[in-house]
Parts: sequence; structure tokens; C-alpha cells
Amino acid sequence: MRDAYHEELDSIGDDLVEMTRLVGSAIGRATTAILDADLKLAESVIAADQKVDNLQHDLEARAITLLARQQPVATDLRIVVTSLRMSADLERSGDLAQHVAKLARLRFPERAVPQDLHATILEMGQLAQRLMAKAAEVIITKDVDLALQLEQDDDEMDTLHRALFQHLMDDRWKHGIETAVDVTLLGRYYERFADHAVSVAKRVVYLVTGEHADEIQPAGQVEGA
Repeated sequence: MRDAYHEELDSIGDDLVEMTRLVGSAIGRATTAILDADLKLAESVIAADQKVDNLQHDLEARAITLLARQQPVATDLRIVVTSLRMSADLERSGDLAQHVAKLARLRFPERAVPQDLHATILEMGQLAQRLMAKAAEVIITKDVDLALQLEQDDDEMDTLHRALFQHLMDDRWKHGIETAVDVTLLGRYYERFADHAVSVAKRVVYLVTGEHADEIQPAGQVEGA
């Protein structure tokens, strides 16, 4: 009975890794769709989000069954509860990738992103994908130091987001209000996607240590620095 229980816990972890893989791929493909005005690719991203939703619903149902039947305590309870929270973060990440793809579909056959912002949006999309890949590695390895690094990596996304906003506020902006709204939304989608990747990593820190990530000092950092 206990072996089956721990196999189920491992299976939940495997599903979390699969969700990170799916949403990471989704944000990468959605970025291509928005930059290239690729309707077929956008539609595939939108349709594929259902698989993420299904995984999240299945994980939630199994976690609740474990809570009810096994009444886990201590570390096992942390695993189940934290996994539920991570799956919610990942499901929202999938929704954000879907939002990017839906914007590409909405503006088709036009391109939602002006040429002079292509490089910035591409960089945001690639960074979002890298952050989610690192979150997957954190889930697999339970590496606390790597998890804590994600918040520092996220600073790069915040910098790109600010640069995007500054571009929109520039007096030389010539692309109109509708495009400004589109770009504002895109920036927010990528920024929030990155936040969810960081949140997943922080939850792994709590799972492993029982402490919140904000209470732990990254390795090599001098206290008070």
C-alpha cells in the first residue's frame, strides 16, 4: 500500500515536469506565431492548452484522493499541497501562452508587433522559455540553490518589460493606440509567465526545506549585501 502511495506521489511529480515542458513549448511557439503572423501555429497553441488543463485537473483529482485516503503528514503532506499549487501556476502559464497565440489570431493577417519591437518580444519569449525549462530542472533535481537563482534570472525579464514600456511612452511612437495596447498586453503576458516560473521554483524550495524562499539566502551571497 505504501509503495503504491509513493509511486503516486512520484507520478504527480512527473506530471508537473510534463506541464512545464508543455507550457514552455507553448510560449515559444506562441512567440513565433505572434512575430510571424502564423495563424496555423497560433491555432495549434490555442488547441494544445487543453492538454495542460487536463493534466492539471487530473493531478488535482489524484492529489485530493491521496489527501483523503492516505492522510499524509509532514513531508508527504508538503509534497501534495505544494504540487497542487505548482500545477495551478503551470496551468496559468499555459493560459498566458494561449493569450499570446489568441492575439496573433486576432490580428491575422496583420502582425501585432511592429518590426522595431520584434527583437525585444523575441527575447522575452526566449527568456520565458528558458525560465520554465529551469523550473522543470528544479522540480526534477530539487536543487534549492538553482531554485533561488530563478528570481535573479527573472530580473532580466523585468528589465525587458520596462524597456518595452519606455518604447511605448516615447514621443516617437508611430504605430497607433491599438498596437500600443497589443504590445502592452504582450509585455504583461511574458512578465506574468516568468513570475509563474519563479513561483514554481519557490514552491520547490518550500517543499524541500519547509521554509519560504524569501527566508533563505542564496549560496555565496554575503549577508547584508
